[in-house]
Amino acid sequence: MPDRDRPLKIVLIDASPERAAIMEQGLRDAGHTTIMRITDHVNLLARIYAIDPDVILIDLENPSRDVLEQMFQVSRAVRRPVGMFVDQSDSASIEAAIDAGVSAYVVDGLKRERVQPILATTISRFRAFAKLRAELEQAKSQLEERKTVDRAKGILMRAKKIDEDEAYALLRKAAMNEKKKIVEIAQSVITAAELLG
Repeated sequence: MPDRDRPLKIVLIDASPERAAIMEQGLRDAGHTTIMRITDHVNLLARIYAIDPDVILIDLENPSRDVLEQMFQVSRAVRRPVGMFVDQSDSASIEAAIDAGVSAYVVDGLKRERVQPILATTISRFRAFAKLRAELEQAKSQLEERKTVDRAKGILMRAKKIDEDEAYALLRKAAMNEKKKIVEIAQSVITAAELLG
């Protein structure tokens, strides 16, 4: 994710020198100086990984389905803010761009003065989606941990003929004694039950 305290390293993917010049000038006008341009799609993903940019801007005049899909693959793989500029589009391409994680999909919007606001929007949307993704992953993880603990409690309740609170107290005590998380102890209980069962 881009660091707010240092200059952005921007990769511009554009085969057209004229279009790239407009984009680069818009970026320079906004104070961005670290801009690397890629003019073709050969080994594109490897080249992007080697550069390790903060932001990727893709400028496509009239992209074919194959080129669009390749750009969407880049967007899914790199986990960076991606802004895509196209001259023409359709609803299927827009939907595919959103599914691929493109932060900004701009149709017929390549004007020098629009580059900086679009760049700022691209980064802002990426950060918002990254935060949501992290929160979702955390919620999934917590749910999985809870399922593991509940399953272990059930095993202890059946094996020791105790209630749920007592089973949880046993798990918590073992976790404290072994300086582990309750979920780790719960997983050990489940593993032991599977081995013995």
